[in-house]
This record gives sequence, structure tokens and C-alpha cells, in this order.
Amino acid sequence: MAYRSLREFIDALDKAGELVRIKTFVDPVLEISEVTDRVSKTPDRNKALLFENTGTEFPLLINGMGNERRMCMALGVNELDDVAKEIEELFKKLSTPKNGLIEKLAMLPQLGKFASWMPKVVSGRGACQEVVMQTPDLDKLPILKCWPKDGGRFLTLPAIHTKDPNNGIRNIGMYRMQVFTPDMTALHWHKHKVSARHYNEYKKLNKRMPVAVALGGDPIYTYAATAPLPENVDEYMLAGFLRKKRVELVKCITQPEIEVPADADFIIEGYVDVNEDMIWEGPFGDHTGYYSLPDWYPRFHITAITHRKDAVYPATIVGIPPQEDAWLGKATERIFLAPIKMTMVPEIKDMNMPVEGVFHNLVITTIHKEYAGQGQKVMNAMWGAGQMMFNKILVLADGDVKIDDYKALAKYVFNNLNPATDVYFSQGPMDVLDHSCSKLGFGGKMCIDGTAKWEEEITEPLTPFKLASGFSKAALQQQFPEIKGINDKLAANWEIPVLFVSVEKDRPGHVEELHRNLAALPELLGIKMILYVEHTVNADDIADALWRFCNNLDPKRDHFYGGARKNILGLDGTRKTKAFDGFTRPWPNVLASDDQTIRSVDAKWAELGLGQLIISPSLKYKTQLYGEEAAVLDNE
Repeated sequence: MAYRSLREFIDALDKAGELVRIKTFVDPVLEISEVTDRVSKTPDRNKALLFENTGTEFPLLINGMGNERRMCMALGVNELDDVAKEIEELFKKLSTPKNGLIEKLAMLPQLGKFASWMPKVVSGRGACQEVVMQTPDLDKLPILKCWPKDGGRFLTLPAIHTKDPNNGIRNIGMYRMQVFTPDMTALHWHKHKVSARHYNEYKKLNKRMPVAVALGGDPIYTYAATAPLPENVDEYMLAGFLRKKRVELVKCITQPEIEVPADADFIIEGYVDVNEDMIWEGPFGDHTGYYSLPDWYPRFHITAITHRKDAVYPATIVGIPPQEDAWLGKATERIFLAPIKMTMVPEIKDMNMPVEGVFHNLVITTIHKEYAGQGQKVMNAMWGAGQMMFNKILVLADGDVKIDDYKALAKYVFNNLNPATDVYFSQGPMDVLDHSCSKLGFGGKMCIDGTAKWEEEITEPLTPFKLASGFSKAALQQQFPEIKGINDKLAANWEIPVLFVSVEKDRPGHVEELHRNLAALPELLGIKMILYVEHTVNADDIADALWRFCNNLDPKRDHFYGGARKNILGLDGTRKTKAFDGFTRPWPNVLASDDQTIRSVDAKWAELGLGQLIISPSLKYKTQLYGEEAAVLDNE
């Protein structure tokens, strides 16, 4: 369905029991984020939050799409898979050969319906331009500072509109915007993004680059701005398809080259001077659960701010999962499964991006396997498919295993896996937020082929796993005191040959040396993989250990084999340093609220209408911080 405004979506959330209205003043600097972090990590109390007293004239909506039900409400569907099914049916109808005139004519309504969803520029002003600020002033908006070491306040849900200066094709992307003055921000677009390419084209032409930012309106606009569409496909075409109603656009007042949604809540218009020096932007507490570190980005000069009379400021926070962005990612996973299947990797059966993998780090795919080597074929196709080029760890399975039953899936994968022959390493483009890469935006990848093997793929028989009777965590920790924790639950309880080991390393090559010593022990016979995390991480907390492990691993650099047949794979997911690993980039810190903010939110919790006090999730991570700053700068 199409929402006529963000307020209409808020009313729908309220009616569905998915919204809490908070009337007490909560500071947009750190406090709103702390409240939201607590709520988003408490499944039975996870609600959208409308902060009605922000210290400005505007209320603030956050966590609006922060669970499956609210994400479905935003998209106007009952199940996220409904969109994928509709896309698949449409693809089939359009691609099926039409033999006769009657069959061809029967397709006209489908094509007409599709045409009716295309965006349209309308004349005059839109609701988004009901109020024009006399002087553009970002301080009048309740812009968040999310984490204590953030470089400042950031717009976190901006739909940023740019155009290719050569052909006029529009792009809408979502990139954070750090506020520097009331009329100037940075634009944090990465080098892989279309907006960055537009910027480079304007630079070649030596022309000022017009930019407009839309906030609010139908929540589908927000989703469309995050969607990994092919270049030159209009995000508002996707929005029209999803909402079953075209997006009406109006020209900006001071940047008329750019059109924006008429029913948005706020429009921020401005330009980038391509000849101007860039600005040092960041740090920022990012979706990886770590700070992304400062770098140089373009300055955005604001020429106008307009808004609806009843505008609501939309925001989100990102950080240690789960957060609202997990559900935006889940929607993308389900919606784009059909196009991937039908255009690039037809053997794909299903795909899953666990929240602990923060989107790109860990992707699980099940396939219909029909020949030897098909897993490698899928691996190469996936790593060449759009934003899947950023994927770090790809896990493949086949057969009837359920992709979201992680225990059954893991058992199936490892029963079919010979680590010496069925794990593949490569390297290529990586997300620039991936701090584990030795070089920015370029690092290692790993594919774990857990499909059933054909005769041509088998080098030695695979035998069922059972943990050796002589295995003892206590004995191992006594023998190797650098081991601070061992999680053997997968191996002992579910016969999955994997261990998590937290280790305090104190010398170069320490983890590899420990792995070779462990792999040589008879009580580890049959273990196929050991995942190492740093000593401050609780190895028994699989979700947290997996999140830390995936973030800190460069698979090609950080793997080693042990055991008599070199078939026990060790993967080093600890923090990398210059002293022990020759790692020379700064290493970012884990995100955690500061003590003062935690105390402040605790003190006003009873006034918020959120029920019994929820303890700050940040307290869990205080012992895992690397000092007080956003990064370990000396990296020793």
C-alpha cells in the first residue's frame, strides 16, 4: 500500500500496537540512541518510538521498521516473501514466449500496470514545500548524535538525490551526513557508490553538483534508497512497484535540476563545489558494531530547507546487531532473491544473511545441485553479482535443509565438508567499512562448500563426527593458559565439528602456533574448524562471538591448517595489531554508550512509558573496549 505521509504510517503503527509515544524530553544527543538501542535488542518490547519532545518543534520517529511486522507494514505486504513471489511471477509473464496475438494482447494490462507505477514530475509545489525556512538551519532539526565518539551529529536516514550530468539519470542513495555548521554537512558516499561516480563526472566537467536530500514521506522511499539496484535503474520505479502507486515528484526550489517526492517530510537542497577541499568526516558508530574511521568526503552546502506543516523527523541508529537496519537488510534479502535467481544464478534455492554477519560478512545460500563443481560456479557468480562483491564468507548447501534452521544447516554443511578441499579462498573488493582488510576496500574472501559431493569431488571418505571421549575444556585451558574460553556446545551437543576458542595472544604468530598444537592433539580428532576470537569475547555467546569473528577476519590472510592430514582449519578472528600481526591500519573500537548517558537514561526511564527498566546493552561490551577512543591509533 501507499502511505500518503510519514504521519499516516505512524498512525498505522499506533493502531497495530507497534508504536510507543514518548512525551518526556529525551536528548537527541546520545540519549535517544541509548533508549532505542535498549528497545531494539529486547524482542518482546521492540517497538517503534515517537519522541514527541525533542527540544525542537519536530517529533522524531525511530525504529519504525525495526521488526518483521513493521517492515512488512512499510512495504504493504503480509510476508516479506510476498514481494519476491510477485517479482518472480512478473518476470515469468514477461519472459515467456507469446505465440499468438491473443497471448500478446493479454500481456497489455500487465505492461499498463507497470507503466502506471513509473515516477512522474508534477507541476507546482508539493506538501514537502509547505514551509520554507527563511534561513536554512539544521540546528532546528532533532539530528542525532548516536555514539559517544561520533564526530558530531549525523542525519541517519537521508535519501540523497543526485543526477548524472551527462544523461540526467537520477540516483537515490542513503549515506550518512555529518553536520558541521547549520548550513553545511559532509556527504559520506563510498567510492563504489553511484553518487560518487556522479561527483567524479561533475568534477571532469568542472561544474557545481546539485544535490537534494529527502527525509520521511512514505517509508518505502527510505527502503528504496537502500536497495541494491543496478546502476541506472530508478529507485522510484522500485518504490512505485512496491507501493502500487507512482511516486509524484516536484522540482526543488533552489536546485531545480533535482526532483524530490512531493509528500516527503523534509527536503534539504544544496550543492557540492567540486573544486573545494574535502572535509575530514567521522568517526561514526556504524552498522558493523564498530566505529568507522574518519576520512575525506565532499562538503554539502545547503541552499534551502523546506518541510511539511506537520513534519516528523525520521532517524535510525546502527550499531551492534540487532538494530533496525537488520530488517531493511532482511527485506533486501527476500526481495532481491528472485532477480538473482532469474538473471544471474538460476540454481539458487534460497539465501540468508544472518544478522551477526552485518549483511555482507556472512551469506548462506542453498542451491539445486546437478553436477560436480557447481558450488564453485555459484561462488564465482555470487561474488560477481552487484553488491555481493563485498561478501566475505559464503556458505553453500543443497538438498532439503532449511536455511534458517542454523543447527540443522551447520550439521549438514560440516557432514559434507572436507576442510582441506572444500573451502576456497579468494580476494577482491570489500566494503570500505571492513576494518579487517590490510588495504582499504580490498581483502580476502572464503567459500565453504557444504553441498553433497559428487564422486568427482571426493578425495577421501567423509565419516560422521562425534567428539572424542577424552576431550576436556579444563585440561586444554590448563595446558594452554592463553585460552580463556572454549565453546564446545556445537561439537558436544549437536555433533557439529566446530569449536569457538577465545585466546589472549601475546606474540607474533601466536594464534597459528596455538592452532597447530591443538590440531595435533588426539582428543581433537574429527574437529574440522576452530574459530578464534579475542580473550575479552565470551566464546559461549555464539551470536556475539560470531559477530566479532566475522568482523575481524580476513579469510585469505587469517587462515591456517593443522592436523596430521592438514584438514583442521583455523580461522583467526582476533583483533590485528602491528606488533603481533604486522597490521598497520588503525583498528576501530566496539560501540558502547558512555556511563553518563546510561545513568541519565536510567534516571528518566520510568517517565518514558516503556515498562520495566531495560538494562543498557552497552554494559555487556565495556570490558571489550580498546581504551576510550574511537580507534586504537598507535596500533601496538
